[in-house]
Amino acid sequence: MTKLIKKKIISRRNKLVKCPTGIKGFDETTEGGLPQNETTLVSGNAGSGKTLFGIDFLIKGAVDYNEPGILMSFEETEDELYKDVASLNMDLAALVSRKKIML
Repeated sequence: MTKLIKKKIISRRNKLVKCPTGIKGFDETTEGGLPQNETTLVSGNAGSGKTLFGIDFLIKGAVDYNEPGILMSFEETEDELYKDVASLNMDLAALVSRKKIML
């Protein structure tokens, strides 16, 4: 009986539609990315990379999948975000100016 229940749970999990993040390693680890059309909370200590994860996700979505995105930051200023992202060789300013991403 226990084996039957486990099989049903596993089959339901496999049906979860995922949204690829385009972030190398993350999509493989999560078996396809983040749950599509769901809210996902990314939490962690200060400096753990939450904001850069979100920005990377937005940039990959805009560039690779033609998806629009919005980032709301309560700590960093717009200039700080541009500087942080530029240090990773990503051009956030260009995407904002083309209205692919809103800050």
